[in-house]
Amino acid sequence: MAISLSVVVLLAVILVVLIRGGSLKAGPAIVAVLFGFFLASTNIAPSVNRFLNSIADTVSQITF
Repeated sequence: MAISLSVVVLLAVILVVLIRGGSLKAGPAIVAVLFGFFLASTNIAPSVNRFLNSIADTVSQITF
């Protein structure tokens, strides 16, 4: 839960920066948000969640 909430906040911040910077217009941003919303309700959502969790686990095991 904490990782997914952090990812949502990070992506929201990136989205706001891109829109305010002019790199991303409001129309494509709305389409991207709606795509993510509807993707979350499909059968592929658990697979995407497992993939992102495996990436988060891999990154957390990296030591410097």
